[in-house]
Amino acid sequence: MTRNPYLQFAIVFGLPVVYSLLVRLLYGLDSNSELLEVMTIGFLIFLPLISGWLTVYFSSLEYAQKTWYRIVMPWFPVYLFMLITLVWTLEGWACWMMAMPLFMAFASVGGVLGGMAKARKYENKTYISLLLLLPFVISFTEQSIGASPKVYEAYTYIDIDASAALIWNNVTKVPEIPENQDKGWLTRSLGFPRPVKAELDFAGVGGSREAIFTNGLVFHETVTEYIDQQKMVFTIKAFPHEIPSTTMDEHVVIGGDYFDVIDGTYELEKLDENTHRLHLYSHFKLTTTFNFYASWWARWIMQDIQNNILQVEKQRAEHLN
Repeated sequence: MTRNPYLQFAIVFGLPVVYSLLVRLLYGLDSNSELLEVMTIGFLIFLPLISGWLTVYFSSLEYAQKTWYRIVMPWFPVYLFMLITLVWTLEGWACWMMAMPLFMAFASVGGVLGGMAKARKYENKTYISLLLLLPFVISFTEQSIGASPKVYEAYTYIDIDASAALIWNNVTKVPEIPENQDKGWLTRSLGFPRPVKAELDFAGVGGSREAIFTNGLVFHETVTEYIDQQKMVFTIKAFPHEIPSTTMDEHVVIGGDYFDVIDGTYELEKLDENTHRLHLYSHFKLTTTFNFYASWWARWIMQDIQNNILQVEKQRAEHLN
């Protein structure tokens, strides 16, 4: 290992960043779109793992033996990689918000493994070369097996001190929502569109409802079950071609290859003479090889959207009560 501290610093930080960028660029080639997908375990888990391994393995033995260094130091090349991909618009902020916990955790795992290899002075060049190819091998394997679509549910409710009629009027039609009434902290942090209004052409089976969000996102809804002031079930469809490319990252666009919303249900339950509980739940579909992780984020996002709508409906119904 070089004794020049500046060169060593450049290697420790530069090598994992350059490697990560090369991998990301290869994953973005159109010719490899069916074989190398960013939304794979190979990219989201094994890329940061190898990056962390490189960071610690090419550090000095003095530092590579320190536990804190193995865990923390691999985060810095990850942050630099993130900033570069954001500046180059290779990835969007929403994707990085969701991917960062995985990148940090597995970069640390890679750092621990790299430190162990460094301590044992393991310098087999063939082994290191094969290690660098691991994300590709894993991704190829994933693509050959294929992703299994799975449906999940996001459930929310809110208690409202108002009559059933007032509440239901705000369910079937939601007038324009000012920005200061938007309480969707998670979706706002991710840069997702915020709800604007919802319109139902008639209250009954076959009714057409449009839930309109900012930046061109529209949920086209068709009522499939309707009991006045009690229950409304509707299918939901978002068409990606209607959504401007600047609205959402391609990897999290609703109605895209990985994430889609299927249906929603409102149910109104009477708790006492003055209070009703408004239930809102939806079903969404994920098609990834890491649904075990993506489902957490998708459910949080859907619950944030639903809670946001419910608090608006509560505020308006109680104001008119």
